[in-house]
Amino acid sequence: MLELLRENALLLLFLVAGIGYLVGQVRIGSFSLGVAAVLFVGLGFGALSPELKLPEFVYLFGLVLFVYTIALASGPGFFATLGKRGWRYNALVLGVLAFAAVLVLAVGDLVGLSAPLRAGLFAGSLTNTPALAAALEALKGRGADEAAQALPVAAYAVAYPVGVIGMLLAFYLAWSLWGRKGEVEEEGTPSLVSRTLEVTQPTVVGQTVEQLTRAHRWNVVFGRMQRGGVQQLITAQTELALGDRVGVVGAAQEVERVAAALGRVVPEQLEESRHDLDFRRVFVSSKEVAGRTLADLKLPERFGVVVTRVRRGEVEFLPTRQTVLELGDRVRVVGSKESIRQASRFLGDSYRALAEVDVVSFSLGIALGLLLGSLPIPLPGGGTFKLGFAGGPLVTGLVLGALGRTGPVLWQIPFSANLTLRQLGLILFLAGIGTRSGYAFGQTLLGGEGLRLFLAGTLITLSAALLTLWVGHRLKVPLPVLGGVLAGLQTQPAVLAFTLEKTGSEQPNLGYATAYPLAMLLKILLVQLLLLGG
Repeated sequence: MLELLRENALLLLFLVAGIGYLVGQVRIGSFSLGVAAVLFVGLGFGALSPELKLPEFVYLFGLVLFVYTIALASGPGFFATLGKRGWRYNALVLGVLAFAAVLVLAVGDLVGLSAPLRAGLFAGSLTNTPALAAALEALKGRGADEAAQALPVAAYAVAYPVGVIGMLLAFYLAWSLWGRKGEVEEEGTPSLVSRTLEVTQPTVVGQTVEQLTRAHRWNVVFGRMQRGGVQQLITAQTELALGDRVGVVGAAQEVERVAAALGRVVPEQLEESRHDLDFRRVFVSSKEVAGRTLADLKLPERFGVVVTRVRRGEVEFLPTRQTVLELGDRVRVVGSKESIRQASRFLGDSYRALAEVDVVSFSLGIALGLLLGSLPIPLPGGGTFKLGFAGGPLVTGLVLGALGRTGPVLWQIPFSANLTLRQLGLILFLAGIGTRSGYAFGQTLLGGEGLRLFLAGTLITLSAALLTLWVGHRLKVPLPVLGGVLAGLQTQPAVLAFTLEKTGSEQPNLGYATAYPLAMLLKILLVQLLLLGG
């Protein structure tokens, strides 16, 4: 059997991926390894023989796919939060990760760990596979042999489990201490409601919807209106009259503000009558539409329809004129049946098209990332470092994801395709580095190095977690958001899932999306600095 696996790399790859994925589904309480189990199964196979390893191309190809797709999806949110509350969260991430790097250096000196082991310990205790990849690439660039390149993976694999469990325990402790004190929560992504309001206030008569919205700073969308028994679309220039019934979509508290200004809420829903106006969910699949704002598309003027909601992935939010549509968005349009048909053709509404990737723009984006990653960046003192296969595509993906479109080139890829490529890339990467480093990992454990690495990893993980939670609590960051920041700092979806389940809130997503990109980039940079220090 071993001989067959040595001669058939594809068979080895799919065995490691399949078995690893099954192992990752095993749950102990609320904890499971998830896709990270592929790494440990790969280490197990690799430990059987030094020749039982996948080609280097497998893990490099997987790494580029994984990092670039994450960056494309995170780009818009990353830059949008920098000027808001995000600076506070990212300053916390910067401070904690710098502290963790210094702690790794101190612990490494204390217990006598080599620079490659320190780098792997840093990446494993903070559960970041791109940082591990950056360490491997840096070692390879310095001419290190395979034995030296296997050391970071061995340290990573030993420290990784406690890197997950330690974060879960730390947040559980914080939630037990502070989670029931009723702190004021920050604004996340509120659930949307639809209400029918009747205009009974004489003060609003004769004013346009645009004038009222600006005066009161309402954050709602007006869809349809019933006047004299006939329904019609509401536009910015629509003037309200007594007795009008208008459909309003927004957060419940915001809709209540509108109702107080216009008149009263009535139980009848205009949506229940679909004779004059209809509504429909439409997929955005047209590459001519994606990457453009609703103001640019001018849907009310061109087709006589209004977009009242946008669903992106698992999140539904209220559109504005500045909302940029992305491939895979599901928009709710209101209008006549014929208008909706015309708008649907314009938007694309093709589920099949959402499974396709623009190979030209996708390849060009990755190529730009690889070029950026190959450039030497000078450091104080005369040294240099490179962003490499992990950092280059990450930075490029963040920028291109935020841009969305450059002239005729659409950088976006559909949400579902992004998730598929991301998962594929991560599996290829974990299987590749697992099998290539399994033999050295086994020798590390047998040689007694494993216990020191495990204890050091525990210290680093718990110190980073408790420091994040304590400082965040002192800064009065709401605990649900802080749990998301902790998960983003750790770049660990398992921690995010735990905080979502524990808090019963969607707010951890806000902290996670804000902290994740910077944490990813900082870990890639810091792990290379740790290698320079040894």
